[in-house]
Amino acid sequence: MTSDIPLKDRYYEDFSVGDSFTLGSVEMVEEEMIAFATQFDPQRFHIDPEAAAQTIYGGLIASGWHTGSLMMRLSADDFLGENCLGAAGASELAWPAPARAGDILTLRIEVLSMRESNSRPNLGFLELTNELVNQNGEVVIRVVPTMLIAKKQVAD
Repeated sequence: MTSDIPLKDRYYEDFSVGDSFTLGSVEMVEEEMIAFATQFDPQRFHIDPEAAAQTIYGGLIASGWHTGSLMMRLSADDFLGENCLGAAGASELAWPAPARAGDILTLRIEVLSMRESNSRPNLGFLELTNELVNQNGEVVIRVVPTMLIAKKQVAD
C-alpha cells in the first residue's frame, strides 16, 4: 500500500494526483530573520524593527527568500529523498501573507499533476503545491514546482 511507503522512499509510481501531506514545522525567530535579511535581503522592514513599524507591515517581517529557504529545508527533511532528481522549474511563486517572529510555519504539499517523461523512461514529473501556513491558517509562501522523480526500475 502506497501510504505505508515513507515519502522520502517513494518513486514516481507511488504518488497519485490529489495526494496531500502535512509535514514539519518551523518557528520564525527574530534574530534569524534579521540575520538572513542582513545578508541576502536588507530591506528596512526585514532588518530594522523600528523602521519596519513605520511601513505598511506595521512591524518586522521575514524576507520571502527566508521563508522559501525554510520551505526547502522542511521539504528536504521530510519529503525529498534519493528518488528526487531536482526540479524543472516553478509555475508560481507567491507570498500572500507576511511571516513574523513567533509564527509557526507548517509545510503542506499536494500533488497537482503527474506526467511521464517522453525522453527518459526512468523519470516522471510531479507538479506540486508547496505552502508554508502559519498558526492562523494563512499561507505565507506558495510555490508550484515541477519535480523530477525517478521511476521504479523496469525489467528489460
